[in-house]
Amino acid sequence: MKKISILMVALLFLSCATTGPGGRKSLILISTNEEISIGQKMSTQVESQEKVLPDTEVQDYVNGVGQKIAHVSDRKDLSFHFKVLDSKEINAFATPGGYIYVYSGILKILDDEAELAGVLSHEISHVVGRHGVKRLQQVLGVQVVLSIALGSSSQLSQDLVSTSIGIILQGYSRDNEFEADQFGTFYMEKAGYNPEGMAELLGKLDKLSDKQPTFFEKLSASHPATKERIARVAKEITGFGEKTKELPFYKDEYEAMKKRIK
Repeated sequence: MKKISILMVALLFLSCATTGPGGRKSLILISTNEEISIGQKMSTQVESQEKVLPDTEVQDYVNGVGQKIAHVSDRKDLSFHFKVLDSKEINAFATPGGYIYVYSGILKILDDEAELAGVLSHEISHVVGRHGVKRLQQVLGVQVVLSIALGSSSQLSQDLVSTSIGIILQGYSRDNEFEADQFGTFYMEKAGYNPEGMAELLGKLDKLSDKQPTFFEKLSASHPATKERIARVAKEITGFGEKTKELPFYKDEYEAMKKRIK
C-alpha cells in the first residue's frame, strides 16, 4: 500500500518538458524551480572556489552574446547567467538552471564572436536539453529526486548540490554531446551568427586535443571524437542552405574585446 502511495505521488510530479528545438519532449522529474535552486547553489559554490574575471567589459560582452542566443533558445522558463572565470584553462561548463561559465583561457584561443557563440550555444543547449537534470536523475535515482522535488529534506537538498557539481563536471554522454552540437548550431543560425563558427571552434579543439583534454572531450572514453562532431556539424550547416554563408562572424568586435584579456 505504501509503495502504491509513493508511486501515485510520484506520478503527480512527472512531467514532459521541452528539451530541444521543435518542441521535443522528455520525462523530467525535477521541476524548473528546483532546477533553478540547484543551479543557484552550485553557482555560489563555483564562485567561492574560482576567481571571476574582474573586467566588466569582457563580462558584459560575453553575457551579451550569451543572452542573444538564449533569447532564441527553447528554454523560456528560466533566466540564463553567463560569467567568465579568470583561468588559463581551456574550458566552459553549464549547471542546471542556466548558469554558464567560460574560462578566459578559451576566450584567448578564439578568433571571432561566432566561435564564442559556438561555445555558449553548446552550453546553452545542455541546459535546453536538461542534460544536467537528466544526469542527476540517472545517478541519484528516482526516490532521491522525488524527495528533493517534495522538499522533504533540506539536508538532502544540500548534499545533492555538493554531489551534483561532481556529477556535472564529469561530463555528459555521447548522445548528449551530439545533441548540444546540433541544438547549438541551430541556435547560432537562428540568432544571426554564421554557424561555421561552430565548425571552426571544433577544428581548434581538435588540434588542441592531442596536447590537453578539452571541454568537448571529457574523461569518458565513450565520448565521441571531435572529428565526428565536425562531420555532423558540417551536415547540419549544409541543411541551412546558401543563405547562412552571408551571416557574420564579428571578427573585429571580438578582437577588440580579446585584447583586454591578459
